[in-house]
Amino acid sequence: MKRIVYLHGFASSPSSTKARYFRRLLEEAGATVETPDLAAGDFERLTISGQLRVVERAAGSGPVSLMGSSMGGYLAALYAARHPEVERLVLLAPAFRFARRWEEHLATEAIEQWRQTGTMKFFHFGEGREMPLHYGLLEDAAAYEDYPDFRQPALIYHGANDDVVPAAFSREFAGKRANARLRVMDSGHDLLNVMEEIAPEVTAFLAGGAIG
Repeated sequence: MKRIVYLHGFASSPSSTKARYFRRLLEEAGATVETPDLAAGDFERLTISGQLRVVERAAGSGPVSLMGSSMGGYLAALYAARHPEVERLVLLAPAFRFARRWEEHLATEAIEQWRQTGTMKFFHFGEGREMPLHYGLLEDAAAYEDYPDFRQPALIYHGANDDVVPAAFSREFAGKRANARLRVMDSGHDLLNVMEEIAPEVTAFLAGGAIG
């Protein structure tokens, strides 16, 4: 039976719409699916390193496939590049160039204020409220590569109208790697309107089907 770990996005949770949808879909197909809380109950102290430790606990030591959304997709790529036991990946709008994208997305003044005060509030979709986040996230993220060089087969889906993580990032990544197939969808960052469209391909691929 296939083991799959689904990794949610930034300021999200295992109860997100995509996490619940794909967990149900993959379990119905016979897989065992884990959907860990990447913040481990402490969103304020969230870091890439801490989340990778959560992924490691959920993945265990045996063969496993990873599916991740946005930041979760970036984490899946980072983890797979360091763990050859990962068999396959499905990445939904993966947040490549994670550290640099923050600096591009937020004004310089906002980044500096965040650094000086130590925390900034962000809306947490899983909690339904604003929550503080420590600047340590950016400091830690700077140690990680923009484009993790994993070698496992991967399907990547990215919205053509994504205004959070540009689809150009996934194009750049997939264009240089024969192991990755990219589909650019008529969607935004959340890809919610194409979940049913991509579901059969995701299920078949994670079951061991060809990359296409």
